[in-house]
Amino acid sequence: MPIGKLGQRRQVVIPKEICEELGLQVGDFVEIRRVKGSVVIKPKKLVDADDVLTPEEETVVRKGEQQLRRGAAKPWQQIKHDMDL
Repeated sequence: MPIGKLGQRRQVVIPKEICEELGLQVGDFVEIRRVKGSVVIKPKKLVDADDVLTPEEETVVRKGEQQLRRGAAKPWQQIKHDMDL
C-alpha cells in the first residue's frame, strides 16, 4: 500500500504510481472530502463557463451522436452543400 506524506504547509505528496495510474500531472485539480473519518482525494477537471453547451447546442450534439450510432452520418462536404456554405 503506497503511503503519502503531509508537509509543513499541509501539502500532501501522492505516490508516483498512484499519480500515473490516475493520469495526474503537476497543476491538476483534485477534490478533497472527508468521508467517515477518512480523506478522499478525487481528480477533478475544471470547465470554463464559456465552454459549456447551451441547452440548444446540447440537443444538436445529442441528435448528432444518435445519427452516428445509427450510421446516418453525412460527409462534411455534403453538409456544407446542404447549408449553402
